[in-house]
Amino acid sequence: MSNKNGVEWSIRVGDGSSMVLEHEHEHVVMRLWDRLKGLVVGFVMRVCMFIKKAWDLGVDDPRKFFHCLKVGVALMVVSLFYYMRPLYDGVGGSAMWAVMTVVVVFEFTVGGTLYKCLNRICATFLAGFLALGIHWIASHANHQFEPYIMGISLFILASATTFSRFIPIVKARFEYGCTIFILTYSLISVSGYRVDNLLSMTHTRVSTIIIGTCLCIITSMLVFPVWAGLELHLLVPRNMNKLAKSLECCVADYFGRGDEESKKTLPGYKCVLNSKSSEESMANFARWEPAHGGFNFRHPWKNYLKIGASSRSCAYCIETLTSCLDSKNQVPESIKKHLESACMNLSSTSSNVIRELATSVTTMTRSATINVAVNDMKNAVLELQNDLKSLSDLLIQPHDHKENNEQVSSEMTIMPLLEVMPLVSFASLLIETASRIEENMVKAVEELAESAQFKQPEDEVKLKNNQATNKIVSDEENVITLQRV
Repeated sequence: MSNKNGVEWSIRVGDGSSMVLEHEHEHVVMRLWDRLKGLVVGFVMRVCMFIKKAWDLGVDDPRKFFHCLKVGVALMVVSLFYYMRPLYDGVGGSAMWAVMTVVVVFEFTVGGTLYKCLNRICATFLAGFLALGIHWIASHANHQFEPYIMGISLFILASATTFSRFIPIVKARFEYGCTIFILTYSLISVSGYRVDNLLSMTHTRVSTIIIGTCLCIITSMLVFPVWAGLELHLLVPRNMNKLAKSLECCVADYFGRGDEESKKTLPGYKCVLNSKSSEESMANFARWEPAHGGFNFRHPWKNYLKIGASSRSCAYCIETLTSCLDSKNQVPESIKKHLESACMNLSSTSSNVIRELATSVTTMTRSATINVAVNDMKNAVLELQNDLKSLSDLLIQPHDHKENNEQVSSEMTIMPLLEVMPLVSFASLLIETASRIEENMVKAVEELAESAQFKQPEDEVKLKNNQATNKIVSDEENVITLQRV
């Protein structure tokens, strides 16, 4: 059967009617078109989702957006040494090293930028001087011994520098400098064997690196600076507040007093467990930063790491406490009610101690009520311990029975120990958490307060001023009395 558009194929069905078959290639084209549309729509949706996430990231922390602008400005300025002829004539083709330096050393925080810049400058200077000195020694030796001297020196210095990177203090502070030292010395010593004017090559390389690093330091410190020390100072108390909230929510959920909001807040302790690497990197970068804000150049950043370690110690206890929430062994309600008030009181007082310490760190002021809060926590621990001691009386319960319609003396029924073990473990972990707060966290904050010279509370300052005023007044009265006599 044919029509105007071409040939059609038809088949006859059992009832005598016929059906026309479309061309097979039309179905193939339609399927390909649908798949192509699906791929395009999916790609557009992914691009839109990526843009939305990037926008949300910039809205949550605008400093990241400003950091991108700072990197762009620094690269634009340093590229002028390559684009403008007067500047290019001064440094030549080595201007590309300044561009590479900006790309490599520019970090989000001022401390990170200073760490890389100072390491790069010092390592480049040291490697350049050593390479020039060894090249001078090799050039004055016999010509056939020159490659051996250069090769042996490269082997010794590269091996020694690589080994030094395994030393903890070198790895923490100078690992990047070790890498740059090996790179610079290798480039100068190897290329210097075929270059006539090695001093000029070394001079231009060092000059361009100094230009790039100085530009990065100026831009990082003057244009919307992000201080690693300040970030660490805010991170530690923020984690402490999350820890206090998680402790309260965990105990409340265990005794059935939690709500949806507490369930959302409960996993906050995980941020404390995962913050060790960020705290260490911030503390390392903060050591390189100059005095800023309320922080001196020799601010005790190591004490923040001690506070973070004590917070993680408590977070591990809270993590174990949360595992009791999913315990299959159900504790009788009568036993739970016996310890409920003491556990809730201990969690509340412990959280208050953590919050007082977090406030003290944030404001850099000694807490006037921390001793009271710690004493309340100790009293709550004693209360819970006394309730645990009296728990044995509840495990043995009397049971009366009748014989010949007469009341017979009661029999003693002992509750199985497995039924109360989860509750006892929960209470013991809560006591251990309070002990770690008192022994570790409180002492760590006190050490920080001593080293950083935290301000005295306003009440104590007023009291000292009043005492000083009263003393002056009394001295004046004594002087007047003596004059009258």
